[in-house]
Amino acid sequence: MNPIRVGLDVGGTKIEALAVGPDDAILARTRIPTGWGDDAVVTAVHDAVDALAAAGGFPVADVASVGIGIPGLVDAAGGRVLHAVNLGVTELDLADAVQERLPVPVAVENDVKAAALGAGSLRGDAHSMAYLNLGTGVAAGIVIDGALWRGARGTAGEIGHLSVDPRGRVCGCGQRGCIETFCGGGAVSRAWGRGGELPILDIFDLAEQGDAFARELREGIAYGACSAVRSLVLSADVETVVIGGGVTALGDRLLGDILRRLRQEGAESPFIGSMRLDERIELLPAGSPAAALGAALVGAQRLPAGLL
Repeated sequence: MNPIRVGLDVGGTKIEALAVGPDDAILARTRIPTGWGDDAVVTAVHDAVDALAAAGGFPVADVASVGIGIPGLVDAAGGRVLHAVNLGVTELDLADAVQERLPVPVAVENDVKAAALGAGSLRGDAHSMAYLNLGTGVAAGIVIDGALWRGARGTAGEIGHLSVDPRGRVCGCGQRGCIETFCGGGAVSRAWGRGGELPILDIFDLAEQGDAFARELREGIAYGACSAVRSLVLSADVETVVIGGGVTALGDRLLGDILRRLRQEGAESPFIGSMRLDERIELLPAGSPAAALGAALVGAQRLPAGLL
């Protein structure tokens, strides 16, 4: 048997899946739609494994472990998912449900934390880094010496709900001026209020055309992202902050805004300047399989040492 480790990044609309071989090479990648509700999510996980086997030309029997990265509150030790609202899941023993049809070790992890592990692996340096996800919401995963740092109660990295403006917009968590209200795609789109298929892109485009409100929101995105980077470095002293998530599809336009703001803040504060924050950030490359790869690594941790 050639043990194959499978990683699944379960999102609100799709599952990104990959298979990793014994030599750590990626054997296959695929994408399938995500279901809605407990049963549909479990079925989609099995469908993703089947699709990977077909794409990679290997039998499902060669799958040695499955790791699943999924949004929501995750009890990683118990393989349970709580409040994955975008999937219609309130409480699901996902690992147990998957193992009923696929009797291999199955691990479940929060999607952002899984992506942090994957990003560290892709960089070949997971000694001291954070992965900052700028998507519909904002959150981070912190990796120290190749392992996730969860904190005392598992909330390490919930950077999106750090308030940085007590007079700011109300956040879904009930506070005002959270980082997420500045640079979370959902909050920014609601503040924009003009609709559109890609509101964040519209904001950047119209800001360059002189729209005052678009410029305000674009500046806010940079402010929120910089606040998150600064907070991660000050609290965990990570060497590198890798920025990913849907908002980073803006690429160099977003990175340029963040770098400009970090350098401005560094010039205004010798203390902040001494941390050289602008030299400690990078964007996750477009199309990177970080989340699915991280999930595969999480699943592989459940294997006996001889099969790792």
